[in-house]
Amino acid sequence: MREARTGTGASAPTVLRMILGKRLQELRQGSGASLDDAAKALDVTSLTIRRMEKAEVGLRLIYVRTLLTMYGVAQQEIEEFLVLAEQANQPGWWHRYRDVLPTWFTAYVSLESSAKVLRTYEPHYVAGLLQTAEYARETLRAGFPNDSDEDLDRRVDLRLRRQSLLTKPDAPTLWVVMEEGVLHRVVGGPKVMREQIDRLLDASKLDHVNLDIVPFSAGAHVGAFAPFTYFRFEEPELPDVVYCEILSGSMYLDQRSDVITHLEAHNRMSLLTSPEGSTALLNQMRKEYT
Repeated sequence: MREARTGTGASAPTVLRMILGKRLQELRQGSGASLDDAAKALDVTSLTIRRMEKAEVGLRLIYVRTLLTMYGVAQQEIEEFLVLAEQANQPGWWHRYRDVLPTWFTAYVSLESSAKVLRTYEPHYVAGLLQTAEYARETLRAGFPNDSDEDLDRRVDLRLRRQSLLTKPDAPTLWVVMEEGVLHRVVGGPKVMREQIDRLLDASKLDHVNLDIVPFSAGAHVGAFAPFTYFRFEEPELPDVVYCEILSGSMYLDQRSDVITHLEAHNRMSLLTSPEGSTALLNQMRKEYT
């Protein structure tokens, strides 16, 4: 799964839709039907079937019923599948922000909302899930300089809304590795930076949040290129996914070799510091912004 920014639409799949798409593929293959066979049954192209199985399009119930019948699925299972398909077609909570949510980032929010484990590397800014409102406002203002105040407010609201997943009873594990340079990059002035560091200190005390700050003294290391986020899901049907963002685009990777490369890089970077060292750096920088 490799998609550029322009390739991910506002109707990014929910995790349920991804699971059902994979199940459709398994049922088709189990029945011995090819993509072309399934396409003929619906009078569509094989690409349409592939996109349904990859959760790149919504699941039309009439199509799903026809395919499941063709695959020899029992009637009760068909009815249960259709109920789930209807649920999967419902837009996620982030759909209400579609006017200010970049199309290339919609899939990210969908994956983030359902992940059990998130491991992220940030060389430039504080990770979005740990940003204060004012820090977020300043970074978003820089990223979208032509925004109206109203649009900027909505972008900030979206970022803060994403953070609510950290306070859920079943909150995911968040493991953030940041560069020390993030703390030296003055965003919004000393007051904003001091409040942001306080937020990081508070977050680092949470049982499900790990915060590692790689000091300048660590020198060159394997990950010092671009930010990325690794997602792991509770559902065994879903593969681990890595999101990578660069200047000219972004990609969602689920090939095992790509995922392992990023996971190993995250592990190696975390060994360059310690919880005590990260806390000391935060406290040191807080004093400098007082």
